[in-house]
Amino acid sequence: MELFIYLFFALFSVLNPIGTVPIFVGLTQDDSKDERSRISLWTAIDVFIILIISFFVGQYVLSFFGITINALRITGGIIIASSGFSLLSGKFSKKRGINKKVQTDVQTRNDIALTPLAMPMLAGPGSISLLIAFYQEHHEPNQMIISSFAILAVSIVIYLVLRSAHYLSKILGASGIVAISRIIGFLTIAIGVQYIISSILSIVRGI
Repeated sequence: MELFIYLFFALFSVLNPIGTVPIFVGLTQDDSKDERSRISLWTAIDVFIILIISFFVGQYVLSFFGITINALRITGGIIIASSGFSLLSGKFSKKRGINKKVQTDVQTRNDIALTPLAMPMLAGPGSISLLIAFYQEHHEPNQMIISSFAILAVSIVIYLVLRSAHYLSKILGASGIVAISRIIGFLTIAIGVQYIISSILSIVRGI
């Protein structure tokens, strides 16, 4: 249960679905309720697929390119901490692939579930590197099952948050969403720093 809770909250902090609410509202403001529900569902499914593939296949990518786990942890820690700082400064949306070019592209196609919602807004480099590093320490059969359920649980929460995005936007307001995002940002920075510290300690002890 501790493993499930740790991975769930680590992923939730890095993915930050609450911070995606205002962007989702803006991209789907002209869609019907049923269409928003469909987009929410497929975004969650896409996120689950991306994360589960990263968890199980990521190690082979590292081996192919000769990247050590400590190098990945440090890089991932920097990315995760950077995302946290962006959340605290209120500039996170600008680093999630949402710019004028993307907004124009969104208007010319019907489905936005995979891009930009699932990737890079939700499942980005931070969450992918987190899962790859997590697998290196937790690859026993029972641990992989628990981790898979944690990924599934986060995906379900993403679906629920996005499906309720327009309602949450009205209830929380812009200031409420910013406040929650900054709290999550603080936790995200802590996760990133912890990854960097553990990697440095691992390198020092190896020497």
